[in-house]
This record gives sequence, C-alpha cells and structure tokens, in this order.
Amino acid sequence: MRIQCTRGLVGCATLAVLSACGGSGDDAGTPVATPKGCDAAALATVQLSGATVTGATPVAAGSYTPPGSRTAIADLPAFCRITGQAMPTGDSRIDFEAWVPAGTAWNGKMVVTGNGGYSPALSTNDMAYAMRQGYAVVGGDTGHQSTDPNEMFWGVGHPEKIADWGSRSIHAITAPSRALIAGLAAKEPTRAYYYGCSTGGHQGYAEMQRYPDDFDGVIAGAPGNNRTRLNVEFLHRYLSNRATGTSGPVILTAAKASLITQRAVAACDALDGVTDGVMENPLACTADRFDVASLQCTGADAADCLTAEQVAAAQKIYAGPKNARTGEQIYPGLPVGSEAGWSGYWGGAEPVRADYWRLWVFDNPQWNWWTFDYDRDIAYADAKVGPLVDQTSANLAAFKASGGKAIVFQGWQDAVVNPVDTIAYAERVKAAQGSQAALDSFYRLFLVPGMGHCGGGSGATTFGNSGGQAPNASASNDLLMALDRWVEQGVAPDSIVASRLASGAVVRTRPLCAWPKTAVYQGSGSTDDAASFRCQ
Repeated sequence: MRIQCTRGLVGCATLAVLSACGGSGDDAGTPVATPKGCDAAALATVQLSGATVTGATPVAAGSYTPPGSRTAIADLPAFCRITGQAMPTGDSRIDFEAWVPAGTAWNGKMVVTGNGGYSPALSTNDMAYAMRQGYAVVGGDTGHQSTDPNEMFWGVGHPEKIADWGSRSIHAITAPSRALIAGLAAKEPTRAYYYGCSTGGHQGYAEMQRYPDDFDGVIAGAPGNNRTRLNVEFLHRYLSNRATGTSGPVILTAAKASLITQRAVAACDALDGVTDGVMENPLACTADRFDVASLQCTGADAADCLTAEQVAAAQKIYAGPKNARTGEQIYPGLPVGSEAGWSGYWGGAEPVRADYWRLWVFDNPQWNWWTFDYDRDIAYADAKVGPLVDQTSANLAAFKASGGKAIVFQGWQDAVVNPVDTIAYAERVKAAQGSQAALDSFYRLFLVPGMGHCGGGSGATTFGNSGGQAPNASASNDLLMALDRWVEQGVAPDSIVASRLASGAVVRTRPLCAWPKTAVYQGSGSTDDAASFRCQ
C-alpha cells in the first residue's frame, strides 16, 4: 500500500513518519503504517516538527459540547479529538485541535478552519459543518490564549505573537495536524482544504500568498486581508461621526443610518428586474438614482429625514479615508445599502480596534485618536505592523501553479469588510494573471446581495455554513462541496445557489454569480426560484 504525497514536502514527510512509527512492508517493499488509535501516548510517537501532542480523547456520536462552551453541537459522527501545541518560534504557542471521524465515517480528506476577529476561540461550528461531510477537521487559537476576544495586550512586545495571529498560525498547525491524522488512521489525507470567514478569510489569503503549498483549495469569506487599512476605516468612521475632539454623541444615529438603507434599497431595488427588497449590485445604485442629500430635512429634524450634519457625516463615510497630502484613497468608502450596519463598527467611547493603534502601532496607552495623521501615521503602521498582518500581495502564481483553487465570498451589505475592497483585490489578481480567463481558472469571487458580515441579512444568504447549511446540500449550494468538485473533477463553480429561509423552510433561492457576472431575471418563472435567473 502506498500513501500518496498530495501537497509537496508536507505529505512526503508524513509518509516518512508513518514508516518510522511502526509501519511494515508489503510484497513490493512499500511501507505500510499501523493505525495508532485515539490515545495520546500512542500519538506522541508520531514525529512532529515544531509541535507536540497534548491529548487524545474518543468522542461518541451525537451531541458534543466543546470545552468552555455551553452550547452542544448536534449530529456529529463518533470522532477522535486530538489536542496539540505548535511552536513555530521561541515566543510562539498555538493551541490546536484535530477532530478525526472514526472508521469509515472519514472521507480521507481534511479541512483546516479559521477564526473570527482577534479571538482565540476555535470556529467549532465550521469544524462541525465540515466533519458532518466526512472530513477530518482542524482549528487553532491563532497564537494567543486571552479570554477576552477584544483584548490585544498579548501582542505588546511580542511581534512573533502578532505574526502568528496575522499570518502564520494556520500554516503552523496544518503540517502537524496532517501528520497526526495520518498517524491515527495510517492513511495520509488525500486532500487538504481551508475554510474561514472574516479573520478566517484573512488567514485564507495568508495561506495563498505566503504558504501556497499547504492546501489544495481555499474558501475565504469576507477577507479582512487589508488589515491596517481596514482599521483605518473603522477609525475614519468614528471620527466622521463625532464633533471634533469628542467621544460622542454620534451625529448620525443607528436609526437614521437604517433609514438611509431603506430609502436606497427602495430607489435601486428594481435594477435587476425584480422588486424584492434586495439590491443585486449596489455599485449600480449611482447618485442619479439615489443621493443621501435628498433625505435632508426641509424643516425641523424628524424620523423620516436627516439633518444637514447627518448628511455630511454619511457623505464622509461614503467617501472613505483619504491621504490629505497625496489624495490617495487609503481604503474604499462603504457602498450604498450598507448603512444599516455602520453603527456596529463606528465605535462608542473609543474607536473600534483602538488598541491596534494604541498598543501595536504606537506603543502608547495614552494615544489620542484625534491626532491621527492619514499620511505619516499610516506609513509608520505599514512599516511596523503591516508585514506581520497584511495579506495584500496579488501574486498568487505559486498557489495557482501548485494546483490550488480559491472560492471567495463576500456580502454586499457587509459594513465590516468592505466588498469594494474585496473586488479591488480580485481585480489586482486578474491584472497580475493577465486576463479574466486566467483568473477564473483558479479563483472565483461570489458577491452575495443583501448579506452582511459572513452571513445574515435581507437576501438569499444561506449556503455552505453561512447562517446554517441549506437543506439538501449539494455542490450547487454548498461551498465545500463545490470546492472539492473543482479540485477533484475540474468542474469550476460558475454559480452557487443560495437560499433564504423562514422558520427553517426555503422560501427563495437565487444564484450567486462568479464576479463580474450578476444574476438577472429572465422575465418568466417565479422570482423566488434560482432557475428563473441567469448569470450574465
């Protein structure tokens, strides 16, 4: 029996480990490995580079409550829960877990999952989503163990920990997890995929750019890869919505921001041929169709209009942060239709992610955000922290050459990661590749009308694990199945069918089209049926 090497040296190293750890030979002299069983002492004999095993426990089929959680995850197969620590540097500690379905429940492949925000919490729902499909799954804590997901003191004086969080942690846990899975089952995983959203999408971009041989395929949702400039936008949103030098109250309220979204959707909803409360492409909602200034009150302030100050605040947020000296657009302004989500990231007593600047960039607990210089300070941040956390290289040639495939998804109403920036990155990769066809051969971007950050929203936003797996999942409506089909069979996804659920039932389906195509109603058939639309 020959165990196949599927991803370069990582797979071949595992083959050597299996042979060294008790394998025997078949008639042809090929090493045959012996399964280790779900036992920490046995798995400790698997040779790992830069990592150690800390535990292994069998988990019965059914419901499982992860440590530290109060919520049980249902409908899981029996699996072995392996825990370990990776230490890529002397100042690193990345705790990780690998869940391996027992016996024939394992499909022979693995999925590594990403994280959210700055939190060390494993994305256990994503792990469960993939394991229900038969995959061995992996998750890590990004390289820090703070119990407060918003606390960032762990990075002060520890640039290697920042690098682990921002660029390295997924890579650091992938090879040892692969070896442990192979040691447990005496079988090298035939494929390795990555799945993550938000910071998880950021991590997926780090893999494609920095470690192109780790995965056969990557699913990256709402990728916060342009991290420094993303945090500039949060700061800009805060400063744009307060009187200078103050921390509040906000000028544009959450209620008035929601009013803008309602009016914008009403003005531009029908551009795709269907009036359904969702804009297919907010970039088509141009100023001649909707202008926030048209909502300015003609008299006293009221619930159905904006004051002049509120109009001005919205216009600043639409404009986005710019370098006053050079005129450079630092990060795109948020698009029309996203306003209802603005309040989640315009801050309270201080800007969202203030510690990114206060602690990681300036090393100054007394930093005053009103002194921020959009020229000098961004250049300083780019030099100091950018190399540790930003994933902006458009050179994916090595990932493509290794056979890697990428599916990127992004909500059009995402007020956290700007869809305009996600599109801009895809366009830069296209330019580097030389044509749309060259890009499409390995990289597909799917924009989701009406979806917020990684899920939810007013549109058909359920697919894969975004807001719950759609009923009767298939390669047409499940991202992981679509990616596996692309890698294994060479069938690229031109569209993904998304569903809108009400009380657990599907009430609408729509195709999500590979950018730059959009879904257009064909003039007949139900507007709640994906079959009535075409990507064009």
